[in-house]
Parts: sequence; structure tokens; C-alpha cells
Amino acid sequence: MRTDLFDFELPNDRIALRPAVPRDSARLFVVRPGVTPEFEDRAVRDLPDLLNPGDALVVNDTKVIPARLVGRRIGRGTDAKIEATLTERIDGSRWRAFAKPGKKLAPGDVIRFGEEGKVCFLGQLDATVEGKGDGGEITLSFAFHGAVLDQAIAERGDMPLPPYIAGKRKPDEQDRADYQTYFAREEGSVAAPTAGLHFTDGLLARLAARGITVHKVTLHVGPGTFLPVHADDTTGHKMHAEHAVLTAETAEALNAVHRHGGRIVAVGSTALRTVESATDDDGRIRPFSGDTALFITPGYRFKAVDVMLTNFHLPRSTLFMLVSAFCGLDTMKRAYAHAIAAGYRFYSYGDASLLFRAQ
Repeated sequence: MRTDLFDFELPNDRIALRPAVPRDSARLFVVRPGVTPEFEDRAVRDLPDLLNPGDALVVNDTKVIPARLVGRRIGRGTDAKIEATLTERIDGSRWRAFAKPGKKLAPGDVIRFGEEGKVCFLGQLDATVEGKGDGGEITLSFAFHGAVLDQAIAERGDMPLPPYIAGKRKPDEQDRADYQTYFAREEGSVAAPTAGLHFTDGLLARLAARGITVHKVTLHVGPGTFLPVHADDTTGHKMHAEHAVLTAETAEALNAVHRHGGRIVAVGSTALRTVESATDDDGRIRPFSGDTALFITPGYRFKAVDVMLTNFHLPRSTLFMLVSAFCGLDTMKRAYAHAIAAGYRFYSYGDASLLFRAQ
């Protein structure tokens, strides 16, 4: 499909710079597709009333690492300021990263990370550029290893806020809490699965009292989630692979939900893509552990997920393409026009939508 079909006008002031407090006070826009789509303005705290007993939430328990490091190239002419966002651990001391500006780096260069004013207990953190790829991608070999390296990164790193937020303000200590979901446990993401940001103890208690269960999967979100679609047609866009895990126990529990007439509610696009990657064509969910590069656009036949809780996404993004596949492009364009006019807050720290799958 043509990429420009997924374009729409989004006022710049609709992108939220901070989350709602408390988290479940965020607004919730309910979309029920049909010949005449039904829209409803609610709040996230109303979620238990919008689902049925026997339904099951699937959440992503990945945890964001403070992957944004700022440093300077040393030992070769004038020191150059370098920003590196870690994207994938290779082994105990090596990471793949995106560097900015990457053109100032060459294999063999040393980058010294750490900013003045930060309290660091492990001395300086140096990394050698082992290799360089396209688009600013580099391989870094750090002087520290294992848990000591993890501690050094935690001390020096900032939360890797999306560029649409980071371009307007710097990450701060508050983001270390705000940019982790309620379910965050397994370290490995460079972006939060943001639909999970809306949950609180009280909301989970009301869901349980309603007879709605919660099941966890893991997908470590990579930097590809921030990349725009530059291709003129969706067939020309390549999704970055991300590692996902859905256990045998979770697979059996979700299959049982369907057997008993319940619905599977994916909390976010990462949970949805994990479940769909693990599902056979006959609709049976299987254990899954591996990389997925599932790119969902209109025409995709959903095999397992019935309902989706997700934030509002940017124009021409793979995420807006996914929700358009789930509810229909015309429905989502009308829904987003309503949301923009009604003042809903977009993107990672914004409000949420509850989408029922088009039949």
C-alpha cells in the first residue's frame, strides 16, 4: 500500500511531554469498527467496565535500559561530542549502538562516556569502536564487562526517550520512573512498550475483581520503533527484528481463554506482535522464543488477538499502519481526526485507545 495513505495532520502540541498522573487517569478513546464506527470517550480507569469476565490481558514485561550515553571521542585530533544509543548486547562487553554524529567515528576510535555533574563510582567509561555500519550503526567494545558494565551504563546513561520528546526537552531523573511500565522486569529494551505505562495497583485490582486475567510475554523493543517509513510503498519497508518470548505456560493459558469464549486483549503493539508471531494459521498459540520482524499492514489476517489497548501513534508510522490493519484504515483516520479535535495527547506519554478488531 502507498505510504501516503497513512498520513494525517498532527498538530505539534498534541505530543505529550509528560505522562498523566496518576497513570490510569489518562483518557481512553474506545473504537468499535462497523459500517458506522462507534466512538466513545472514556478514561483508562474505566477499562474493567469495557471488558468481559474471562477476557485476558497480554502485557510485555520488558524493561528499558538507560541506553542513551553521551561522551566524546578522545585521542584523535579535536575531541568530538558523541551521542550513542545502545541497541543490542552482543556479549559481556560489546554492544551494537547508533552513534550521532556517526561520520565523526572510525574503527579504532575511543569514546569516553560520562557527563559532568553525574556521580559515577567506577571511574571513566571508555569504549572502542570495533566496527561501523550504515546509518550511524557502530559496534562498541567497553573497558568494563558483565555486571560492572551494566552498573556503569546505569550510572551514566539516560532513558532513551523518543526523538519527538527528546527534541523538546532533555531526559531527566523523573523519566527513569515515568518511562518504565508497571510490568517492567526483563532488561533489554531501548524503548518502552508504552501501552503498559497506564497501569496502577488499583486498576489491576479492579481487573482481577472483574475476572480478567493478566499474562506476560517479553519483547525487547529495538530502535526500529522510532524509525519513520521512508519507502513510498509499505512493501519497501524493512522491519528490524526484535527478540520475543512467549512461554508454554502462557500459550496454554491464552488458548484456554479462547476455548472458554474469552477474548485476548493485547496491551500494546509489542504484545500483539509477540502473540501473533506465536500463533499458527489455525489460531492455536504455540510457545515462541526467537526474533520477530512481523510488519502488520491492512490485509493482514489476525489469528489470535481480539482487542488492543494502545497509545496514539504518529503519521506514516508502522504503528499507525498496524492499528489501521486492526480496525480498518478509514475507521482509524476518522478516529484520529476525532481524537485530535477532542484534544487527546499523542505518543509515548500520551493517552490511550481501546480498539476492537474489525470483523
